[in-house]
Amino acid sequence: MTSGETRPHVKDLGIKIGRYQPGIRNAITDIPGVKVGQVTLNEGEGALQPGQGPVRTGVTVIIPREDVWHHKVPAGAFVLNGTGEMTGLAWVAESGFLEYPIALTNTLNVPRVADGVMSWMIQHYPEIGITDDTLTPVVAECDDSRLNDSQGRHVSPEDVVHALETATEGPVQEGSVGAGTGMVAYQFKGGIGTASRVLPPEEGGFHVGVLINANHGRRHELTMAGVPVGQLYNNDENAKVSRRDPKDPAIDALGESAVALPQKRQDSGSIIIIIATDAPLDARQLSRLSRRATIGLARTGSISHHGSGDFILAFSTGNVIPHYPEEPTFLMTHLADTHLNPLFQATVEATEEAILNALLQATTVTGRDGRRFEAISIEKLRSIFEVYHAATP
Repeated sequence: MTSGETRPHVKDLGIKIGRYQPGIRNAITDIPGVKVGQVTLNEGEGALQPGQGPVRTGVTVIIPREDVWHHKVPAGAFVLNGTGEMTGLAWVAESGFLEYPIALTNTLNVPRVADGVMSWMIQHYPEIGITDDTLTPVVAECDDSRLNDSQGRHVSPEDVVHALETATEGPVQEGSVGAGTGMVAYQFKGGIGTASRVLPPEEGGFHVGVLINANHGRRHELTMAGVPVGQLYNNDENAKVSRRDPKDPAIDALGESAVALPQKRQDSGSIIIIIATDAPLDARQLSRLSRRATIGLARTGSISHHGSGDFILAFSTGNVIPHYPEEPTFLMTHLADTHLNPLFQATVEATEEAILNALLQATTVTGRDGRRFEAISIEKLRSIFEVYHAATP
């Protein structure tokens, strides 16, 4: 893994996505009370030893608000393509709320990560399962086995507890970190990305923040701010990578391994999209917001492949759903549907930018069997944008 490398965000390249302004951090943590924590596991080199390593994985957690068990947040979800898993969605759909943290990790680690979330919840709420309800954690997965020893299930419950205990409302580290450590997007190194938008006062002044784990797409599909980057990336002779020994299993310029992956793995991949807002929305409206994230995803070139698990979950901190209220009724502020369009726009913009930030922030990673996925070249990107815009009236 390449370390010590300073990588830009979308805005640093002079690229503006949409018309709304980002929040102070341009992150999901711009929504007051939302916290993010991550644990990154990066151990070992060389040939895959199933169950042992090399390890290129981790966990990313999102805490919607302080004491979310007793002060639940309205939530809604949408599944664009279901070749994957986000546990706990049945209860979110049935109840219309979220009452515990969200965790992101790799596919085979889902049960252990769920165990960690449950352990943390029981530590904080010891009445769970005794005098209070039980819980079904929300854990969303992407497959990082192209770089990681997935069979090892190396993320432990203790790692999850640590991520939750160290979660903060500050800046969010992006790229090859946490759950994104071993992820690949558009055949470049992918991973965690985030972005946010703030509506102007006349449109409510609300915040929308998005955090994604990008592990999807094919190289030729990649589009950045309307520019077909994936199709142009290898056309520049100055952009070609050096030749490698044909026995080298590292990934070549097109992101294909010299040791070919089985065909059933070629189009596999996933993206997890988590949306937070402080606008007072209900579950139905949040499900609608979730569907708009797919437009931002499509703007980056995704077609949502047959083998892709594309899951979107949205929640609002603008209302509180009490835990077993004493009174039979309670009040919630409700944004009129006729005022939703700015939030839809902000969601599209923040989703698109979060995906691009994941690509830009990711660093090159070499994983199991010497497989290497390169970070997208910033120099090549600058050249592509310069040439493309010069040729486009």
